[in-house]
Amino acid sequence: MSNRVGTGSSPTADEDHSLVLRCQRGDVDAFEELVVKYQKKMVNLAYRMTDNYHDACDIVQDAFIAAYREIRGFQGKSRFVTWLSTITMNLARNRLKQVKTERLRQGFSLDAPVLMEDGEVRMEVAANTPSALEMLEKRDVQKIVQDCINALDDEFRAVVVLREMQGFAYDEISQMLQTAIGTVKSRLFRAREMLKNCLKGKLGAL
Repeated sequence: MSNRVGTGSSPTADEDHSLVLRCQRGDVDAFEELVVKYQKKMVNLAYRMTDNYHDACDIVQDAFIAAYREIRGFQGKSRFVTWLSTITMNLARNRLKQVKTERLRQGFSLDAPVLMEDGEVRMEVAANTPSALEMLEKRDVQKIVQDCINALDDEFRAVVVLREMQGFAYDEISQMLQTAIGTVKSRLFRAREMLKNCLKGKLGAL
């Protein structure tokens, strides 16, 4: 029996269905379309988990390589983006475990990547010029939020990133993390409380 996505409609079929079918038939151009479509979203996901732009880029590159190698086995039981995000999340969590102690000791750096309002991660050049400092000041709140996210344990950080920043449904997060939906909701509730307390301590009463 084939593991490929079926040709008929199904509850899990999404807008990427035809592209996935083409990929499974060996169409490299179709996979390139998926890369272009989801690269930014995956970098955002990896960056939110690792707080490191270069690590995020490496993780996403590895995730797309893994997805390309395994695409023939994708059965369409979830959306393609959910499947791809699962690969990216697992790689990010593995990387996070490797650098967790070091990252918790690191402070703010002018060389640190900054997450823009449109979701794009860009590198800011360290400089002592007023314009550079003004740009950093405008993003202080975003940096504080990311610092509070970084302070969360891995299991809480994952649900916050997937739900609040990536917009996945509870059942998708449950599938991605291989955790019961009730546990996902419980972790998200606790994570929100921890974030609220962290932000309250840094920004004042909310």
